[in-house]
Amino acid sequence: MSFSSEVKKEIAKELPGKKCCAVAMCYGILLYCNTFSPMEIKIITGSTDFGKMLPKLFKKAFGFGFDSVSNSAGERGKGTFVISDREKINTIFDTYGYSPGGMVAHHVNLGVIEDDCCRISFLKGAFLAGGSVTDPTKRYHFEIATAHYNVSRETYAIFLELSFEPKETTRKGNYIIYLKQSEQIADLLTTLGAQISSMNLLSAKIEKGMTNSVNRQVNCDTANVKKTVDASRNQMEAIRLIAETLGLDNLPDKLRDTAALRVENPELSISELAELHVPPVSKSCLNHRLRKLMEISEKIKGQGGNEG
Repeated sequence: MSFSSEVKKEIAKELPGKKCCAVAMCYGILLYCNTFSPMEIKIITGSTDFGKMLPKLFKKAFGFGFDSVSNSAGERGKGTFVISDREKINTIFDTYGYSPGGMVAHHVNLGVIEDDCCRISFLKGAFLAGGSVTDPTKRYHFEIATAHYNVSRETYAIFLELSFEPKETTRKGNYIIYLKQSEQIADLLTTLGAQISSMNLLSAKIEKGMTNSVNRQVNCDTANVKKTVDASRNQMEAIRLIAETLGLDNLPDKLRDTAALRVENPELSISELAELHVPPVSKSCLNHRLRKLMEISEKIKGQGGNEG
């Protein structure tokens, strides 16, 4: 499974808690899907998890499902979800303030997504329907694409309102919003509910950072570099396990702060990481906290990890 598929699987694993967020998520899907017109709505996806979520999501948002669901010939491995009933389409158009007979060009009705929770849900839907993220072991790249200029410009404004600073470009008649900085992509994945994928991206960054460091410092002690790489990787794995099971918010404040700094700075040495704390801590204090995180992780493993 590709990294992009893993991200979509994580985002699609649960429905929004509130109806307004379900409506917002559907909005993002519809504006970035294959067909959204007064005559027909068609969503085609290769994500099994997204496909499983779609009928439940539309039921929660609008009170009805799709008129047909199938695996299209020529679209091997992809599910096709269609609404052709005029009354259902009119209900959807009315929900977003559109007039089915008068809509000339797609645009985002920002009044439907005034709250941050709904803006985030909108971006979840946009990514599930029209987005991708590259395997971080190769490069860092997140994007969503649409053929509609107004939709892209207004979605760009939503990113800005959520404190992200993406770039824009065009490709083969599509309008692209993209991010290339690993930190921003990791933050965005966390915001969209893909915390584990965000951690995996940061783990990949460790590998890259350490490898680049070795290449730059060819005269350094190889054994010590390997020890540092292994220790940092093990710490990240422990923090990821704690995040998946116990939850970082349930850690004591000092351990939570140390875990957050390690995740944000996977390439730093113990000395450098200790100096980032406010106030700075000693190497021995930081080592104690990291050992405590490792102990918590080992205890979780001993209890069966995240099984069940």
